[in-house]
Amino acid sequence: MSERIQKVLARAGYGSRRGLETMIKDGKVSVNGAIAELGDQIKIDDVVKLEGRALSNKRLWQQSAQQVILYNKPVGEVCTRKDPEGRRTIYQSLPSPEQGRWVSVGRLDINTSGLIILTTDGELANTLMHPSNEMDREYAVRVLGDVTSEMMQTLRDGVELEDGKAQFADIQPAGGEGANSWFHVVIQEGRNREVRRLWESQGVQVSRLMRVRYGPVIIPKQLKMGKWMMLEGGDLEMLYEEVGLALNVEEKKGRAQREKKLRPLETSESKARQKSGNKPKSTRSTSRVRGR
Repeated sequence: MSERIQKVLARAGYGSRRGLETMIKDGKVSVNGAIAELGDQIKIDDVVKLEGRALSNKRLWQQSAQQVILYNKPVGEVCTRKDPEGRRTIYQSLPSPEQGRWVSVGRLDINTSGLIILTTDGELANTLMHPSNEMDREYAVRVLGDVTSEMMQTLRDGVELEDGKAQFADIQPAGGEGANSWFHVVIQEGRNREVRRLWESQGVQVSRLMRVRYGPVIIPKQLKMGKWMMLEGGDLEMLYEEVGLALNVEEKKGRAQREKKLRPLETSESKARQKSGNKPKSTRSTSRVRGR
């Protein structure tokens, strides 16, 4: 049995497919002492090294259960593993995965809060992030300034930014008073500060920005800021079904282990339905994976 090297590495949780492809192109991966090339096939008895470190064949080839967590990022945290400026990173708030490492599905800038999906399955991360799949990213955004119907249509039609044309796939008013108005907007790519730059092109300022959905996953109402929750059971199965990937069946865990996983989150149905203050509700209903 042999498989493409980037697929094996991604499945084992060494990074996203795109990130690993870059590492292979940069000569950071070797197989049996030779520098690997993109698309190389590897077998179970090959010696694979990543940045000079030999990788475990057991981890590379064992079909372990994939893990997915949802994190509600607060403003002020960064999405890098280590920040040279000493700012808090999202990884300081996360549990250690059972195997591999967490791969972030996209990023949010330091001033943006909301949903981040993380997984040990690099194939899942790649599927959710790849531009060809055009996954919706939905944001709740509060803007300062008058927004006209003509401006909204312009944002739907597209605006030329410094890095090319950009547009909202959908934009819907979501309430607000005075000069502050809430909207729900959808983009299908992840360019740097794209939502903010689109609004700024129309002469209005974004005063608050929260991601509330990524692809088929909508942020659960009970997931508090700065907390995480494990995506499990039917919700995890539905996510994999939505993106067309196979889910390895996880061995059943004892009650104590399950409770330990969910300890940072209050998960009772009564608390899950509590009101979320003055945050606007989503105007779209296409999301089906909501967490428990």
